[in-house]
Amino acid sequence: MNKTILLCIVMLNSMLQTSAQVKMPEPAPLQTIKQSFGMGAIELIYSRPNLTKGRKIYGDLVPYNKLWRTGANAATKIIFTDAVELSGKKVDSGTYVLYTIPGLDSWEIILNKGLNNWGIEGYKENEDVARFRIEPVKMKANIETLTMQFLNIKPESCELHIMWSKTAIVIPITTNIKDRLRVQIEKGMQTENKPYWQAAQFYNEYDHNQVKALDNCNKAITANNKAFWIYLYKAKIQKEMGDKAGAKVSAQKSLELAKDAKNEDYIKMNEELLRKLK
Repeated sequence: MNKTILLCIVMLNSMLQTSAQVKMPEPAPLQTIKQSFGMGAIELIYSRPNLTKGRKIYGDLVPYNKLWRTGANAATKIIFTDAVELSGKKVDSGTYVLYTIPGLDSWEIILNKGLNNWGIEGYKENEDVARFRIEPVKMKANIETLTMQFLNIKPESCELHIMWSKTAIVIPITTNIKDRLRVQIEKGMQTENKPYWQAAQFYNEYDHNQVKALDNCNKAITANNKAFWIYLYKAKIQKEMGDKAGAKVSAQKSLELAKDAKNEDYIKMNEELLRKLK
């Protein structure tokens, strides 16, 4: 073989091997976010495109009234480990594709079973599991990169915010854990180690029965008379029930125990509550 040709082949192979080792940054990087919610969790997987200079996003780069993958590259996926409701639509646990149809005055939100779809290719309407409309919100801030996040997290509700450019979509998500918690509490009360502390929280925060909550606080304290956190919880319930004197006694006891335990957070919380009870 000609030495010149052989040298060219060697150089070409060397260049190809060098090229193969170069890893360029993704133009629309993938993000996975996971949020504990209710008795389960929600996970979101999507690619994040940036604004294109001199080009409008909605109505141009992302056309109005057409199906969108809600991101770049593969279609956005959302995973629920427990049953939820999205804007009042019931959704079982499972993995779904999150499609949207942006509009000037409203967006259509779609959860679909097409997990093997690339973008919108392969989309079938008969695989939809939920479809509803959300009114877009105009933002003052300009969001450079498509951003999704879970906000306003509460035990039975949260919101998925989809934000890009100056437009935001807020999807309300709810779950029902009250009935299942009640079953767990009632079952636990049949055992030797009764869950008085959990019962106190359940009756106060979910059942809104302060009498039962206070009763379970007292039983929990009998089982653990060093539990400064339960004394503070009891004080707060007493305050809400109008028993200012009782709340002072409970908060003072909690403060003493917190000092013994050198727990600065509870020391501060008790001192703050006692100031309010003066």
